Amino acid sequence: MPTTTPMAQHQFLRILSRDAAEAAFLAALNPAPLGIEEVALDHLSGRVLAQDIAAPVDAPPFDRSTVDGFAVRAADLFEASGAEPVRLGLNPETIACGTAPRLAVAPGTATPIATGGPLPRGADAVVMIEHTEPEGAQIAVARAVAPGSHVAFAGSDIALGQTLLRKGTVIGAREIAMLAAVGLDHAAVWRRPRVAVLSTGDELVQPGQPLRPAAVYDSNGPVIVAALRENGCEAVHLGAVPDKAEAMTAAVQAAFAAHDALILSGGTSKGAGDLTVAVIAGLGSPGIVAHGVALKPGKPLCLAVCAGKPVVVLPGFPTSAMFTFHELVAPALRRLAGLPPRSTARVAARLPVRLTSELGRTEFAMVALTEGPEGLVAHPVSKGSGAVTAFAQSDGFLTVPALAESLPAGTEAEVTLFGPAAAPPALAVVGSHCVGLDAVVGRLADQGLRARILATGSQGGLAALRRRECDIAPIHLLDPDSGLYNRPFLAQGMRLIPGWRRMQGLLFRPGDTRIEGRTLDEALAALLADPDAILVNRNQGSGTRLLMDRLLKGARPPGYWNQPASHNAVAASVAQGRADWGMAIRPVAEAMGLGFLPVADEHYDFAVWQEPRDPEAIAAFEAALTESAPDIRRGGFTPG
Repeated sequence: MPTTTPMAQHQFLRILSRDAAEAAFLAALNPAPLGIEEVALDHLSGRVLAQDIAAPVDAPPFDRSTVDGFAVRAADLFEASGAEPVRLGLNPETIACGTAPRLAVAPGTATPIATGGPLPRGADAVVMIEHTEPEGAQIAVARAVAPGSHVAFAGSDIALGQTLLRKGTVIGAREIAMLAAVGLDHAAVWRRPRVAVLSTGDELVQPGQPLRPAAVYDSNGPVIVAALRENGCEAVHLGAVPDKAEAMTAAVQAAFAAHDALILSGGTSKGAGDLTVAVIAGLGSPGIVAHGVALKPGKPLCLAVCAGKPVVVLPGFPTSAMFTFHELVAPALRRLAGLPPRSTARVAARLPVRLTSELGRTEFAMVALTEGPEGLVAHPVSKGSGAVTAFAQSDGFLTVPALAESLPAGTEAEVTLFGPAAAPPALAVVGSHCVGLDAVVGRLADQGLRARILATGSQGGLAALRRRECDIAPIHLLDPDSGLYNRPFLAQGMRLIPGWRRMQGLLFRPGDTRIEGRTLDEALAALLADPDAILVNRNQGSGTRLLMDRLLKGARPPGYWNQPASHNAVAASVAQGRADWGMAIRPVAEAMGLGFLPVADEHYDFAVWQEPRDPEAIAAFEAALTESAPDIRRGGFTPG
């Protein structure tokens, strides 16, 4: 197996700026299309023309009628009018599509012709049937026509020898129609790069297979394959290879030899289980040109060119992998495929909260867009580089420069969109999330009404609603002075849509005698007295966190600052033994097979403005809420 010296390893881990890494990669690769192949018409969609195409025939190939009517000589009808129609004798043939005319149109005569029929000799115009009246063997024409009226002349659409399509054109349905119109059943296109995708890691399990302990599903492999195909490549997913020197070397060398490019996913951070950098070093020169890029997410990216082929090791976390692929890898692969640079749409949006960043690294922060009172608002979607759902919940990203420590709230930022246009949802729901909300949003989707849920916690939702950056703020906040839920927290001009009741409680593994069979006060006393009892808390600003803080009365037990942002994450932490207790709702505890000690029967309601941005959308939400009552009840909640 190839090895590296400590000096070489130090060189590999020298952090380059984004621009320096891109320049080094492109200079070593010098990407250009890989070759030409002839492809049949039925398989041309999405391919890139490698040569200009000249029309081998005229289109249409003959003069033809564009309407149903009569082929005539325009000179016969110069004086025709409704008051004094001109009468023409009918020739004894009818010209249909695909019928070659036999008879010439002599002066004073007309020949019936259908749309698309070839114009007979002598005729230079077509009069529409609507402007004629039959009179036995004649027709009366009540309107004059000019020469060329309702006639598509040969070559008027496409002329013989005309450049029909130019080199570099991406073939779609319109281009296929043009090729077919001139009789071409194939075209010369650039060969698609064949790119092997190989995931690395002992922990990886392929989708569809049982998930063993401490393992994760290989989500990077399939998403990289999809991204490659979107960028004109022929992707070949080779599955995953474990972090074993012999197995990895064999898999990498075989994939490299059989393909035009190789993408590995699994990370290149310095560690005992990481062998990819050493394996790549033996594939050919110049080898690794960038290992470590000042990006967030995406620092562990490794770019190499070996014997003229690109070899890339993407970071292991999904968000990091996709950002680095699209930012630094896809542009080079598009050149190999003969594709132009991908066009990107950008919009201006205001940042509602301060966004911190790491000095010295260009950061890509994903954002979800909503409509605010002064234009678009970009809400950061911060789930970390290991999250796979962040892309689905985001409309695009903004770039934080490497020399900026933060972007202050209120910053007008440029958002690069993932799609062709900004499409804020009809309803922006920002605040506390509950699994019961999915049933309501599902009914709205059935009506074609798109809603987006951003889980920021109850207090974050109310803040967004006060700024009018969302339409609905789900909340479950208890006012300790009045003992009332939610209403005391409404600002003037807001109202409350009643939601449902749900029981919050302490979660624990069955058989934990510190909690099981005890009252709430007894359980809390036992847990706080045991230094080995680890808490999993909730994120600051959430109603659950406020409830837990009231129970703890200033105590900070082990695990207090472990603060995931969902009930499910709390339950998973307890079920898997990383923590011993936490707070979540009863349905989540039951779904995970955990013990549950009730704490509070809380109200989960929806704050809205009395004069909302879209009254019809709010009315549709309230109707969907009522219609979802049976589903909500089955989920373990009490509607109303």
